[in-house]
Amino acid sequence: MKVAIMQPYFVPYIGYFQMIHAVDLFVVYDNIEYTKKGWINRNRILKNGEPDVISLPLAKGSDYEHVVQRQLADSFHAKDKQKLHGRILELYRKAPFYNETAALLKHVFASSEPNLFAFIHQSLVALCEHIGISTTIRISSTLDIDHQLRGEDKVIAICQAVKATQYINAIGGIELYSFDRFEREGFQLQFIQSTAKEYLQNCQAFVPWLSIIDVLMFCGKEQTMHQMNDYQLLDRAHFSNASNA
Repeated sequence: MKVAIMQPYFVPYIGYFQMIHAVDLFVVYDNIEYTKKGWINRNRILKNGEPDVISLPLAKGSDYEHVVQRQLADSFHAKDKQKLHGRILELYRKAPFYNETAALLKHVFASSEPNLFAFIHQSLVALCEHIGISTTIRISSTLDIDHQLRGEDKVIAICQAVKATQYINAIGGIELYSFDRFEREGFQLQFIQSTAKEYLQNCQAFVPWLSIIDVLMFCGKEQTMHQMNDYQLLDRAHFSNASNA
């Protein structure tokens, strides 16, 4: 059983979906602190050949609240949602797979869910179904573990609860986890490294790591699914060899 665990992100980049595709079970955190300067409620799309930030407006709340405790701003469903939806469509109206992706976005933005986590979770499920990713997605708070645990301890507890054999994490978390600890607990620890595969955008220089919306608009769901395997899984031997080189 291959397992990955991540924070929820709004229409995240392709590497997020490659991680989901690489595992049998993807656990998305809802009971984790909202990160104000992170990417939970924002992402980047293409505007005039440059990355441009899009975001979900939030109601006022404590920076110490969990993601599941945060609500979307009242203005989102009143007017901001329509503006954001329209802005994305306008920027990509000349993309080759506009109609296909516009239909998906219509479904995503049709949600009247006021809760930040629920809105993002619904969009992640819709995106996976659209691309063709069949991985099971579970919400962290539904698992029978001690939810007061943090960091590596919480990850280990989740792996134990779902009977994982392998845990796959984003390459950016290499300093957060111990190969020794995971091996003692009976799990293989690996890190996923995505490849920024170029595709034709409506600009002179390719802009990597934008929202999956950009990939879908220019590549379509079938070509996007083909890119789901453009990654490497790096284990302990890889990092040992690198340090000895």
